[in-house]
Amino acid sequence: MNDTIEHPQIPAFVLVRPQMGENIGAAARAMWNFGLDRMRIVAPRDGWPNPSAVAMASGAGRLLDDAVVYDDLASAVGDAAFVFATTARDRDLTKPVYSPEAAMAKAAQMISEGRRVAVLFGPERAGLENDDISRANAIVSVPVNPAFASLNLAQCVLLMGYEWMRAQGDVVSEQVEMAGTNWADHSEIEHLARHFEERLDTAGFFYPDHKAASMKVNLRNMWSRLPLTRADVQTLHGTLRQMVRWKERG
Repeated sequence: MNDTIEHPQIPAFVLVRPQMGENIGAAARAMWNFGLDRMRIVAPRDGWPNPSAVAMASGAGRLLDDAVVYDDLASAVGDAAFVFATTARDRDLTKPVYSPEAAMAKAAQMISEGRRVAVLFGPERAGLENDDISRANAIVSVPVNPAFASLNLAQCVLLMGYEWMRAQGDVVSEQVEMAGTNWADHSEIEHLARHFEERLDTAGFFYPDHKAASMKVNLRNMWSRLPLTRADVQTLHGTLRQMVRWKERG
């Protein structure tokens, strides 16, 4: 599902596989405290709509009415130019790491330049998985007590919303000369990643079999770190197609 009617002037907050309706409702209240109303929900455990979420949202019920539900994360962030993933745990992925303050300052800067931004929040029990984070451009790490690092979903949403509100007066725009192109969004990066994986799979790159999944996560993590334009993506697609034609001619 594509929610192109959303206003891109604020980041989309994406709840990935949330488990309890009460936490979704509390997250909606936290968002609305700071003027954020772009909620996206990926594969909620108890289905949607959820009466418990509505009851907990109280005066922020309109966010739940307008929330867009997706079957998978790739679809939920397909229109985003930059994605942050919130996590409290160390990950075995090479990825830029921001504080909540720095992340929302960067989000405000990019949005001022017309780029769409999304922020991911993981399920309550264990947070985002590495496969989720590999699709993000950067990690947001909250400095918390290492002996008790877990944040409630709504608490994390509230913290990011607060930093977003604080960042509004501090936007310093960095201009990039685009030379007739635009930044690639995540749906275009996703398509390129799949194309690359298909070609590598045909070439027998993913060997041995038991390492294939982690190899693919590492590749997606690499793609998400690269600031690619649409022209870059088209060039890489063309390169892959030409390599196949060259092999077939040989």
